This record gives sequence, C-alpha cells and structure tokens, in this order.
Amino acid sequence: MVANILTVMHNETVRLDPGKLSELYAQLGEAGAEDVVCRAIEELAVRLSHCERLWRQCNLVSLRKSARSLIAIAEQIGMSTMAGIARDVTQAIDSEDQPAIAATLFRLLRVGEKSLTAVWEQQDLSV
Repeated sequence: MVANILTVMHNETVRLDPGKLSELYAQLGEAGAEDVVCRAIEELAVRLSHCERLWRQCNLVSLRKSARSLIAIAEQIGMSTMAGIARDVTQAIDSEDQPAIAATLFRLLRVGEKSLTAVWEQQDLSV
C-alpha cells in the first residue's frame, strides 16, 4: 500500500518598508545610503548563513546572539518582517522549544533570502 505524500510549498510574502530606505537616503544622501544598504545586505547574508551553521552545530547560545544581531540590521534598512522573525527565533530559543526553533529559523532563512533579493532589486543594485 502506498501512503499519501503531501508536499508543503512555502510561500512567504516579503515586506519592505520603503519609508526606512527613504529616510536613509534623506539623511545620508544617495552614495551614503547605498553604502549602508550594501553593507547591511552583506552582513545579513553572512549572519543568516552563520545562523544556519550554528543550528546544525546545536550551538543555541551563539545562535541566539546571531539571530538577535539580525534584528537591528534588518530594521535599519526596512526589513521589518525579517526582524520580527529573528525575534521569534530568539524567543523560541529562550523557551527551549526545539521544534519552534527549527521552524522559525528556517522561516527566517527563507524570508531572509527573499528580502535580500527584494532590496537588491528595489535599489537596482547588482550583486
């Protein structure tokens, strides 16, 4: 007898706060804002990868620190959804809820990847 197989397709909506980016441009000018955005995107990409590695190593103390550091960076460039999910990861770690840690972390990775791509496209920057 063949069991029914269910495939779950994740479709995350990425929301960027264009007001944050506009603020950066108003405060720093075009060159300064683009520099901040580029550095933030690079840092977010590195930290997301680091979070996944820490989870696979079962290093929850460092994972919490790394996820927590994503919050301010994501908020700085208008990635409020990503910042919120990073908060959820830290709360799951604080609750010692292993299934929630895994679920929220991998949601963070999915949304993070889409968010980084969306910012690049919005800013018309090349990777």
